[in-house]
Amino acid sequence: MKQRTFESSHQQQWKILEDWLDNFDKRNLAQFPQLYRQVCQHLALAQDRHYSPHLVKRLNRLVLGGHQRLYQTQTRLTAKIIHFIRVDFPQRVRQESRLVGLSSLLFFGSLLLMFLSVQINPDLVYSLMDAEQVVEMEAMYQPNTVDRDAESDFLMFGFYIRNNISIGFQTFASGILFGVGTLFFLIFNGLYIGCVAGHLTHIGYTVPFYSFVAGHSALELIAIVLAGAAGLKLGLALIAPGRLSRLQALRQGAAKSIKIIYGVIIMLLLAAFLEAFWSSNAAIAPEIKYTIGVFLWITLIAYFVGHRRGTG
Repeated sequence: MKQRTFESSHQQQWKILEDWLDNFDKRNLAQFPQLYRQVCQHLALAQDRHYSPHLVKRLNRLVLGGHQRLYQTQTRLTAKIIHFIRVDFPQRVRQESRLVGLSSLLFFGSLLLMFLSVQINPDLVYSLMDAEQVVEMEAMYQPNTVDRDAESDFLMFGFYIRNNISIGFQTFASGILFGVGTLFFLIFNGLYIGCVAGHLTHIGYTVPFYSFVAGHSALELIAIVLAGAAGLKLGLALIAPGRLSRLQALRQGAAKSIKIIYGVIIMLLLAAFLEAFWSSNAAIAPEIKYTIGVFLWITLIAYFVGHRRGTG
């Protein structure tokens, strides 16, 4: 292809990219990756076909400018993510400390109640699980279970992500039912987990069960509590909208809750990773898993309580 034809074919793309680089506008940011890739290809073609130095210089300037913008965008995004994890997420949780406390009471209270009840009356396990489910649960945690292979770990990682995210989303989103849905899922999940833990403790499967859950329990259980607090925020906005309409109050409550949900998603993804690749690893001594588990509980509590108690 002749240079003149090449220039006329792509002149409009180059002009768009030049204008965008000269007048950096976030509203047009979605167009940038595609234009940048195309201009990179054009530069490679111009160099390979030995087009004029003027054209090569122009395209090279566009590629360098695009690379700089791309790097700045990635840097800003990384900085925002780090700031969110370090500041925004724990600060938002502290601002909703009352709802977090209520959510914790509902979830951990029902968990502990069911755990103790199963110790007193072991048949209570069948109030939430049928006989087949109980047998499957016992088979999963019986002592001397063979360690999974690497392929199974990856499959389970996907399963845990889906399961964890679905629980977190249900707990949060059901708050739109004036908080009743969130109350249900908090209490039900607490009862169910307490039922499982209580039954396995009663039959003596303590080491395989607690060594498995120790590593990821802090991330997973605290994330459920925070999802519950966010859901209760939605319900409270609908129940007591104040001077706002219910729709306006709901929007305002959702805007405040969304930062918590972003953090919950990160926690559940990390929990799924640990559950698939750490918790299930039978080669790791139970004592090590317990130690890491306690460390994570202490670290997460300190992270949310923080030294900036008065901020926000």
